[in-house]
Amino acid sequence: MFAWDEQYDVIVVGGGHAGCEAAWAAARMGQKTLMVTMNLNTIAQMSCNPAIGGTAKGHLVREIDALGGIMARIIDQTGIQFRMLNRSKGPAVWSPRAQADRTRYGVVMRETLETLPTLEFRQDSVFDILIENQTVKGIRTALGLTIYAKTVVLTTGTFMNGTMHIGLTNMKGGRSGEAASFGITDTLTRHGFVSGRLKTGTPPRIDKRSVDYSKVEEQPGDNPPEPFSFYSPGITTQQISMFMTHTNEQTHEILRTGFDESPMFTGRIQGIGPRYCPSIEDKINRFSEKTSHHLFLEPEGLSTNEMYINGFSTSLPEQVQLKALKTVPGLEKVKLIRPGYAIEYDYFPPFQIRLSMETKLVSGLFFAGQINGTSGYEEAAAQGLMAGINAALKARSEEPVILKRSEAYIGVMIDDLVNKGTDEPYRMFTSRAEHRIALRQDNADRRLMETGFRIGTINSETVGIMRQKKAFIEDLFSRSKTVSVTPDQVNDYLNRIGSSPIEQKTRLSDLLKRPEVGIEGIISQVIDIKEFINNNNRFPSYLADAEIEIKYEGYLARENEQIGKMNQFETLRIPEQIKYEAIKSLSTEGREKLKKIKPETLGQASRISGVTSSDVSVLMIYLRH
Repeated sequence: MFAWDEQYDVIVVGGGHAGCEAAWAAARMGQKTLMVTMNLNTIAQMSCNPAIGGTAKGHLVREIDALGGIMARIIDQTGIQFRMLNRSKGPAVWSPRAQADRTRYGVVMRETLETLPTLEFRQDSVFDILIENQTVKGIRTALGLTIYAKTVVLTTGTFMNGTMHIGLTNMKGGRSGEAASFGITDTLTRHGFVSGRLKTGTPPRIDKRSVDYSKVEEQPGDNPPEPFSFYSPGITTQQISMFMTHTNEQTHEILRTGFDESPMFTGRIQGIGPRYCPSIEDKINRFSEKTSHHLFLEPEGLSTNEMYINGFSTSLPEQVQLKALKTVPGLEKVKLIRPGYAIEYDYFPPFQIRLSMETKLVSGLFFAGQINGTSGYEEAAAQGLMAGINAALKARSEEPVILKRSEAYIGVMIDDLVNKGTDEPYRMFTSRAEHRIALRQDNADRRLMETGFRIGTINSETVGIMRQKKAFIEDLFSRSKTVSVTPDQVNDYLNRIGSSPIEQKTRLSDLLKRPEVGIEGIISQVIDIKEFINNNNRFPSYLADAEIEIKYEGYLARENEQIGKMNQFETLRIPEQIKYEAIKSLSTEGREKLKKIKPETLGQASRISGVTSSDVSVLMIYLRH
């Protein structure tokens, strides 16, 4: 072993989605940062579905963007189909999704990271974390290097002691074609960390030329496509269609013939898989009454014939996978390029980290991504961003940034992980956010960009544009409450859209609260508002955001009142040295959970499963006295 001469502020271990955001954030904040990854050619590899966003996940990506992260900007440059999901429902659950050109996404991510002068790269495997007196000091690599740093961010993905399964065949690996990493789990458990095993899976890839497109349903994207990033002027990449088909009873019968060779059913896989993204064999076993399941055929890029089968994750033997696929409409002559497989890997239950992503046992050591038990690129990227931000702040001896549940989906996710833990891969859903009307994907910039500007991940020009947008929306909101319209001005429009005509002067905001009334249609009838819009013609795309604020005014007011009450608990901090054994009135379970989680505020304590309202009251009285 020999030591590198250079010392870093932040070392990021891993080059997946969490690692990319962590390295970008730390280096963007001016800290000398090193990314160490086993293969520099697979940075931001999309080993599962090459898509970004989706229900709730799209919210996370917009928040990453608002805080100065890069996932949204990369997908806007490489996306080949964009869709806004859940348009038939309220705007609180609208979620953007984009299919990526898989290879191009990784290339553009690396090109973007390499623009940062404070970010360096090394291709190597990390097998040991240097820890002295419960403080991180650096890393040791397989090639014999000792590299010192003030902070270390672990974003190991599925590589720690990774084992891949296809039928009864298993092999060591972090994902198809790549080796697993060893040593980190042993180091951390020696220092008191608790580890576990989880499992995830991926579907087979097929040759898109072997699909009979006359038998599948075409699914085009939105036209025009809407960008993910608040920075993007528009989408210029060629857009293509996806396709939908379905399994049938014959498919299910063939799949069942492989159950006796399934690593999941034979007990070879011990790790717990994702409940909300089950394998196809798990689906037909758990939902045996269903005669078919939807499958989505999604091209992996513009320059490849490889196609991903979304909904057919499996670890069954390859011959069973192929035989079953040939019973699916449109896939009768399918050609398999890569079989599906399952992978088991080590993780560390997230009660062992703080809300800042720093571990409780080792100062300066941060975890992000699947090491914390999450599933999905977006969840990993959001954690990586926060870990990178807080590692950079730790390196310069500043207080961490901690997002509340009322501020961001990112805050909800991290709060869930720390307070509730997870024994299965955690996935973000809109239903997890109790304040989802306030935490919409359209207002992520207005919620979070000031924070990004304060810490240095957002520049002054960008935050200036956001401030102008915010002022425009607030001004239009105020005008809608003071401007009244007459029947002569608006009844023709109301009749055209099937809305009840008015009989007297009515406030514009009252009309806009009608579900069928659109802001663009109504303002064309109102001279004062029309002139205001024309004088601010750089903001026409913000009309939809203003309309949401007006339509949901009552709901938002109630939600903000609830948030205000909840935040009273968030400001009451719990000393780290508190002795819960000394608080006799706590319930036995509450005391044990508080000792295990070590909440930082009374609000956090109130959300721990097993801590009762009585425990919270007792704790509040104790803290005040």
